[in-house]
Amino acid sequence: MARDYYEILGVRRDATQDEIKKAYRRLARELHPDVNPDDSETQDRFKEVTQAYEVLSDENKRRMFDMGADPFAPSGGGGGGSAGGFGASGFPFDDIMNAFFGGQAGGGRGPRERSRRGRSIKVRVELDLAETAFGVTKDVTFPTAILCDTCQGEGAAKGSKRHTCDMCQGRGEVSQVARSFLGQVMTTRPCPQCSGQGSIITNPCGDCAGEGRVQEKVTRKVQIPAGVEDGTQIQLAGEGEVGPNGGPRGDIFLEIVQRPHSTFERHGDDLHCTVTVPMTAAALGASLTIDTLDGTEEIDLRPGTSSGRVITLPDRGTRHLDGGGRGDLKIQVEVETPAKLDEEQESLLRKLAELRGEDHPPGKFSPGHGNFFSKLRGAFSSR
Repeated sequence: MARDYYEILGVRRDATQDEIKKAYRRLARELHPDVNPDDSETQDRFKEVTQAYEVLSDENKRRMFDMGADPFAPSGGGGGGSAGGFGASGFPFDDIMNAFFGGQAGGGRGPRERSRRGRSIKVRVELDLAETAFGVTKDVTFPTAILCDTCQGEGAAKGSKRHTCDMCQGRGEVSQVARSFLGQVMTTRPCPQCSGQGSIITNPCGDCAGEGRVQEKVTRKVQIPAGVEDGTQIQLAGEGEVGPNGGPRGDIFLEIVQRPHSTFERHGDDLHCTVTVPMTAAALGASLTIDTLDGTEEIDLRPGTSSGRVITLPDRGTRHLDGGGRGDLKIQVEVETPAKLDEEQESLLRKLAELRGEDHPPGKFSPGHGNFFSKLRGAFSSR
């Protein structure tokens, strides 16, 4: 047992924190190594005083010391205590609390369950836009742990079996009795030889090394519902890894990755695309053939269509994930102005401009929203 920390600091056992602090400061000034650089005995005394203050200034450590426990003992440490009390290798304070307040001490709990649930697996599944829109049945291949066919999850080689652990006699736990100031205290811990299982394998299976499962690549046919999108996760309960010793399977989480499409961008369940038409088609109107997820369709471009106009085709988007209908296909029209004209084309356009009175256009200016100058002005004003 360490020396009495109260005696070292020269204070009563019911001393207040303020009295303990004052006593330490007085002794520290007297015994500090800077004051006694060549006196090893005084330096050892200073270390002892500092340790005493460390214990008595901390409420938890002080309470442990008052109860007879070593406040510097590692938490959860083992070892039997001596009849004289608690030292650095004595009975740990946690075991005392367990014995009286329902921890591991006292009654037995029996052997642990050998099998444990397997891990869950995340598998990335890449799909085209049409597959996410309408659903698809997909073969998915991934590495996982499956039940060992040789031992059927038992872990023992053919012709052998698990044996009762001779250390714990099949209980899965061992007990230890130690003496303390409270009397004899019994603690119970998982058996270190069988890891609390109550049995051991002396001749493990050669295929799974006693684990009851083996690693293998498997292929599963999975049904992807219509309407999934990039980032959607689908849970397949009980389809993941087999647990150790034949334990139940974990889950599979399919993470959907949608490949980019050459024409369409997806926004929720709506599809967006842009069609570029010459200015003559925009002015005169035209009939356009476009490809949709449902095949080719004809759309009419009305005369006088301006750049930026959006044509909506209802129910041509992806299916809703809940199965209730579909999104829309939104087509934005961009009018292309020719950058180069031959003489005949330029002559015809000039004639058209004269007929429409547009050969000397005045131009129309308005405040607008989001035009170049307002954006420029906003960029400087925000600084």
